[in-house]
Amino acid sequence: MDERKRDSMIAYLRRRMAQVGIKAADLASALAEERRAKKAVRFRSAFGETWDGKGAMPQWLSNAVSAGQSAEHFATGKPAKAPKEERRGVDWRNDPFAGTRLATMPAQ
Repeated sequence: MDERKRDSMIAYLRRRMAQVGIKAADLASALAEERRAKKAVRFRSAFGETWDGKGAMPQWLSNAVSAGQSAEHFATGKPAKAPKEERRGVDWRNDPFAGTRLATMPAQ
């Protein structure tokens, strides 16, 4: 979005907010509250059910754990996967079969 469109959109939103009586501080606090609510969610199901990890485990998570699924599967803040270790190449200089008939035979 170019700067003129952005400025125009901001001016429009400010006018509409003034018309309905919304203050910038109200909007900022609502956004902050939404962020806090999202951060509080530690577990989420595929159907959007959530749990903050406090209190008794909800039925949907209890059922999943009873069925063999781990609770970490539903964690929202999953830890980053560890980087894969770089595989070392094979040093073919010490191959005992190099140059022999066994090394040149087609695989069966």
